[in-house]
Amino acid sequence: METKLPKRNEVPEELTWRLSDVYKTEEDWKEDAKKAEELADQLQAMAGKAADTAEHLLCSLKLYEACIKKVYKLYEYANMRHDQDTSDSVGQNFMAMAQAVEVRCSEKTAFLSPEIVEHSKEEIEAFYQECSGLLEYQVLLEEELRTKDHTLSKEMEELMAATGEMAATPSNAFSMLINADLKFPEVEDAEGNKIALSNGRFVPLQMSGDRDVRKKTFEALYTRYQDFKNTFAALYDGQVKQQIFYAKARNYDSTYVAAVEGHNNVSRTVCQNLIDSVHDNMDKMYRYVRLRKKLLGVDELHMYDVYTPMVSDYTVKVTYEEAKAATLEALKPMGEEYLSIVRKAYSDRWIDVIENENKRGGAYSEGVYDVHPYMLLNFNGTLDDIFTLIHEMGHSMHTWYSNHEQNFFNSQYKIFVAEVASTTNEILLLEYLLKNAKDEKEKAYLINHYLESFKGTLYRQTMFAEFEMKSNQMAEEGVPLTADSLSSLYLELNKQYFGPDMVSDPLIAYEWCRIPHFYYDFYVYQYATSFAASVAIAHKILEEGRPMVEKYLTFLKSGCTKDPVSLLKIAGVDLSTKEPIDSALKVFEEAIEQMEKLMNC
Repeated sequence: METKLPKRNEVPEELTWRLSDVYKTEEDWKEDAKKAEELADQLQAMAGKAADTAEHLLCSLKLYEACIKKVYKLYEYANMRHDQDTSDSVGQNFMAMAQAVEVRCSEKTAFLSPEIVEHSKEEIEAFYQECSGLLEYQVLLEEELRTKDHTLSKEMEELMAATGEMAATPSNAFSMLINADLKFPEVEDAEGNKIALSNGRFVPLQMSGDRDVRKKTFEALYTRYQDFKNTFAALYDGQVKQQIFYAKARNYDSTYVAAVEGHNNVSRTVCQNLIDSVHDNMDKMYRYVRLRKKLLGVDELHMYDVYTPMVSDYTVKVTYEEAKAATLEALKPMGEEYLSIVRKAYSDRWIDVIENENKRGGAYSEGVYDVHPYMLLNFNGTLDDIFTLIHEMGHSMHTWYSNHEQNFFNSQYKIFVAEVASTTNEILLLEYLLKNAKDEKEKAYLINHYLESFKGTLYRQTMFAEFEMKSNQMAEEGVPLTADSLSSLYLELNKQYFGPDMVSDPLIAYEWCRIPHFYYDFYVYQYATSFAASVAIAHKILEEGRPMVEKYLTFLKSGCTKDPVSLLKIAGVDLSTKEPIDSALKVFEEAIEQMEKLMNC
């Protein structure tokens, strides 16, 4: 690990994404911003008659589609430009301008939904008979009718749209705080080198075999978050309050129902099934914690011991080129067409690879319709980084297939299914690496990673989901969300999920401060449900071959043409039941048993 992060202009060009594929010049971006608002003005001129006839409705929807496509493209470019260096004033300006354009266009077009839902389902179906071109927008229109009871008057929808820029403030401020303003002290690695600690470097340092390095890194990071706990609490409180405002305004029972049933079109029982199944299987998590404690050979297992591999004297360090080669091999079961797109992603600079000063932490995939997907990474050469690479590639392939097979609106798959393609890729990589392990120690190291995936995704993300649900419920019941109340809740959940053999160090109570997904409005539970679905899908691909691949590709190509649970049924998974969660946790138990045998426990 380099002791100092490079500045953005010091990163080799081939390791950066090529944003000029989206806009060649800043002037092109500004011209599109102008066109987006012109399209919004044209649509606004149809207010009052936008849906009174089939022909008018088709004209309105075409204008709306052209406008929203540009708004999305503007925003996606600005977001990536900002995230590559959050301290860059040019990127900050693009982000501010994009949000302003989005809000203005939303205000001008907000009347359309109320005019559409003035019609009954039967009237809209009659419009299809009169004007077959409307069938291209059938999915969008059905979604409008589904949420009819939560659509407000034209005036209220305009007012709601005008709140968008204000509502983004907690998330924007959180991002600036953790990515640009919050500075961490230097820490020493096992060789005595002074390392500039960052959010991106935290996990690699927590994976160190030197316990003292892990302890000092853990304390340095979380002490810094503790220092700003009241600021983070105020930001999260603001986020929850805006979610409550929108839920109440749209007549939903709670923020949770508004997000899950309203936005995602998923029954609330799906998330409850997840939590119930995980609670019923806590014994497996506790068995994993006991195994970790035994293999690390410690009297007490602390939270700074949860990332380091349980297999001692074995480390994996890979170059980016080696990581790319491994992913291509692992994805061979997907077929040549799939692989050819992955190769194009590598050769055509779809990926921003390494960490630089003030770069956004973590990783993501960003899809730009009519261009191609992009991926942001913070690659440090660990085994986890190979999995992150293939994970984000899964997202990008899902986006690529949806965008190429569906029109703009039909391509917008719900976030409930968004993590399936990414996690399926991870499991294909794991199975490939296990199959090609050189010896039992390498195999044990890989099973360790698999166990970490269950711990980090099925259990930890469910814990995050409970924190989000309970903190929202507290706010809805009038309980103040303070640093102390949030930290107390988080520490209590941490103890419940890790069990009696884990020392829940007091500083872990501030982990909630650094989780960006708490600003995504009930996103996290979908990591867990998707992981369970992916365990089943990946194993079917490897066992059944091409027939299952074809089913899976059909799912990837389907966008949002069905509700999320129905889409997953195409790939043979039914998340309306507990079965996928329970089956995945059975695989977790089998992996623990396999590890115990390999390590003679």
